[in-house]
Amino acid sequence: MSRSLQGKTLFVTGASRGIGLAIALRAAADGANVVLVAKTTEPNPKLPGTLYSAAEQIVAAGGQALPVPTDIRDDNAVAAAVAAGVERFGGIDILVNNASAISLTSTAATPMKRFDLMFGVNVRGTFCCTQACLPHLARSAKAGRNPHVLNMSPPLSMKPHWFRDHVAYTMAKYGMSECTLGHAAEFQPLGIGVNSLWPRTAIATAALQMIPGVDLNLCRKPEILADAAHLILTSDARTTTGNFFIDDTLLEENGVTDFDRYAVVPGTKNLIPDFFVD
Repeated sequence: MSRSLQGKTLFVTGASRGIGLAIALRAAADGANVVLVAKTTEPNPKLPGTLYSAAEQIVAAGGQALPVPTDIRDDNAVAAAVAAGVERFGGIDILVNNASAISLTSTAATPMKRFDLMFGVNVRGTFCCTQACLPHLARSAKAGRNPHVLNMSPPLSMKPHWFRDHVAYTMAKYGMSECTLGHAAEFQPLGIGVNSLWPRTAIATAALQMIPGVDLNLCRKPEILADAAHLILTSDARTTTGNFFIDDTLLEENGVTDFDRYAVVPGTKNLIPDFFVD
């Protein structure tokens, strides 16, 4: 099994910045084609990076890019984005469901508009993009191109402490993970691998900066998830499926020993743990 994504076509949601962009850039370094899907088309002073600046970075990294402004809550828009990617690159081999909305609020403090946003993006968006890409992933499998779906979502747990302080967010993220659980079993006969990936520590992204009290200097960089995702996406889709991978554990199992290079501040020992990892 080749450890390269050269010539493969990825459909990446939430691709304008952060983790989605890091995964896309790692693939582009191999010479991959990337359909970049996100809503950000105009610069935002609070959230640097747009779909078009991301596309420029993909090309500079050695890949080909097709930026498609898309609200993944809109199934017609998703279908159009998938069609545009297939028209440009001839198919889709990999789907990365990275787009996500977060609100770490209690039940009383969660407006229903915010609840609907999290379920619309995290759960419905993941299901919708997977459904829209499915025929093309199935064709990729028949052509022996090793298709994968990767959901950026946590291992499932029924422990109350992961629900107590932010029921709505937890349900929305676990909804993505339930897609992994179900689709891995459903698509295995087709030869499509479906897995989840989640960080052990908080990851320094522009979105995390919006959460009060988070010190980005106690986080790791998105590149740790990009390297872990690359390992998953280059593994055999027929046998690597239905897993809930944790980034550093996966990397360590594949021979990575230097995790200090992923720290925002090398040498930091007390990194902020992420949610959902006991």
